[in-house]
Amino acid sequence: MQFTLESSAFKPHEEIPKKYTCEGDDKSPPLRWKGSPAGTKSFVIIVDDPDAPDPEAPKQTWVHWVLYNIPHTVNSLPENVDNLPKGAHEGLNDWSAEGYRGPCPPIGTHHYHHKIYALDTVLPNMMKPSKADLEKAMKGHVLAQADLVATYKKHHH
Repeated sequence: MQFTLESSAFKPHEEIPKKYTCEGDDKSPPLRWKGSPAGTKSFVIIVDDPDAPDPEAPKQTWVHWVLYNIPHTVNSLPENVDNLPKGAHEGLNDWSAEGYRGPCPPIGTHHYHHKIYALDTVLPNMMKPSKADLEKAMKGHVLAQADLVATYKKHHH
């Protein structure tokens, strides 16, 4: 079975509804995954945007959410997740804060990658790691990964 990530709020390559963005309530979207491989011990979720600041001239990948040590028994996160699953930790996004911050593209239509990784281990508590720290820690431990891509463009300037 293929490892897949989906959201009940939007389909792949569709626009993310406003309530999950800075023009709305900035809630994290509901996510659900299936098909994790045998031997999975934990999941990592990273949401990022490689089109920052301008899709015509991208300079950096902007990180919106970093979440790790989601237990292997969990296969979904509710909208606007308040209570993380037991054992799960958040890292720092590119606003230097923990938690989810929604799309807020300064210009153009950006692509938001909601990435999930199935790991063969539970990572140590890294005390608010950055995406780079987390990617380093999970090297060699990724059994499978999936990417749900959706777009957003600001409607008011």
